Amino acid sequence: MAASAKILTLEKPKSTGDWTIVLPRRGRQRRNFSKIKNLEQQQPWVPPDVMSDPDREAKLMKKMQSYMKRVESSPFYCTFINQIQTPQILDSIFRVMGSEPNMQMVIYGIGSIESYEPPRLQLCLAILMKRKFRWVGEIEVFDPIISVTESRVLKALGCSVLSVNEQGRRQALKPMLFYMPHCEAELYDNLLQANWRVDLLNHIVLFGNSFETYEQHVSIIKNSTIVDLRKHILAVRSFTKEFGIETPSDDYFRAFHDSSWHFFNPEKEMQSIKL
Repeated sequence: MAASAKILTLEKPKSTGDWTIVLPRRGRQRRNFSKIKNLEQQQPWVPPDVMSDPDREAKLMKKMQSYMKRVESSPFYCTFINQIQTPQILDSIFRVMGSEPNMQMVIYGIGSIESYEPPRLQLCLAILMKRKFRWVGEIEVFDPIISVTESRVLKALGCSVLSVNEQGRRQALKPMLFYMPHCEAELYDNLLQANWRVDLLNHIVLFGNSFETYEQHVSIIKNSTIVDLRKHILAVRSFTKEFGIETPSDDYFRAFHDSSWHFFNPEKEMQSIKL
């Protein structure tokens, strides 16, 4: 088998039942994502409500436009964009893209942009990235708590809302940017498990919680259940380049603290990874 198609062997995770995505400090709403074994088990999804409220929609759109201007003019955004344009990160992005002109952005676990500020800030940053960089392609969004009103606003902002709950298991058959700030560890693990092959991992750019922090946390608490739920995160660390971002303003700390860019380069791993 060619090196680019090499499969990374990993023990099959034990069944853990249902798990919950929790976005820190966004309120008490929780979103249930079932752990599944393959893509065929993905379920069609419909919003929790059935009708959009035009007044709510107009109010939310106005709020999003205001937040977009606020983010774009912030020191945080300037620092964020400048970091992306450093050779270390740009070279890593272009390595993933190869000959492709751009890469699709997939946003998982964004939360309620109507109810909470952190999701609004996170979505604004994603949209501003698309406007700034030609290498950012179309944006797809999913969170099971997205309302019809939020879905309509997302579409008006140029995003597509997925009609299927992928459980975070999109396979990167081509270069993809997974934008997942403040998702629970199990969702990252689902993504890695679905792409646990050299050629697929090489197609992924991941923006989300620091994997280094997860590794440090596990080494301190030494809980076998937590280790099992982060099995792929811990295994991928040996060939991950991680670049933490700066949050120079407290206004953006809740939405982006402990966030990093992750790039995977398993080609140097000549042996299968086993746990």
